Amino acid sequence: MTGRSNAGRAHRASARRRPRAAVTVALLVLAAACLIAGRGLFGTSGPAATPAVVAGKPEPHRTDRAPEDRTPEATADGSTSVPESGPGTFTVATAHAQRTGTGRPYRVEVEDGIGVNPDEAAEQTAAILADERGWAHGAGVTFRQVADDSATLVIRIATPDTADAICATGGLDTEGELNCRVGRTVAVNLKRWQLGSPEFAGPPEEYRALIINHEVGHWLGYDHRGCPGPGRPAPVMMQQIKGLHGCVSNAWPYAADGSFIDGPKVP
Repeated sequence: MTGRSNAGRAHRASARRRPRAAVTVALLVLAAACLIAGRGLFGTSGPAATPAVVAGKPEPHRTDRAPEDRTPEATADGSTSVPESGPGTFTVATAHAQRTGTGRPYRVEVEDGIGVNPDEAAEQTAAILADERGWAHGAGVTFRQVADDSATLVIRIATPDTADAICATGGLDTEGELNCRVGRTVAVNLKRWQLGSPEFAGPPEEYRALIINHEVGHWLGYDHRGCPGPGRPAPVMMQQIKGLHGCVSNAWPYAADGSFIDGPKVP
């Protein structure tokens, strides 16, 4: 009896151990599969997801980390393509930023991973704002680049989807094509920054001056204007991307002689 009883107990103990052993093996196999797939056992591991633009918030999350190198690609017809969407996070331009000084403080930011260097974009923006044909010449407004929250004007270069999300906070529908100004924020559509406009007779670099001057003009309180007459320069406050209506492309609020290029008020 004792021998059979001990054997019975050993058999039952072995039977209890086998399911636990099977479960242990199964868990080890599952853990190995998760590690191979780049996941943790109970969820995704690795870096946290990058915050995106949230509807109803005027400014997406800002970061000072370096952007991913993502150079715009050439399409089959030789034109340049740009990404339609991005992470909704931005890198602040820091080169030439001043903590103190005169002029209205502004900040330049570029959405991460879109192939635009923030400091180079800021350098171009500074040249536009300081040009003798710009607002600094005729309107007597001076500007100073900063890299902190003292900025009263924030210029953001963003993918079409992100630019649309920023503009939508102000009730504007920019359709993946247009730029806008909402509060202190100017949203520059990457497509327009890189490609210019088919309505504008000039390279993208010159069209950038129109983008900055037009949206900063809104920030200064100027409204839209129409074409003053066939063959005349289009006012910078004219929506030239929607058609020139007989006017000639123009990227500056003032002519070389210092006169303001104006047109009829748009109803």
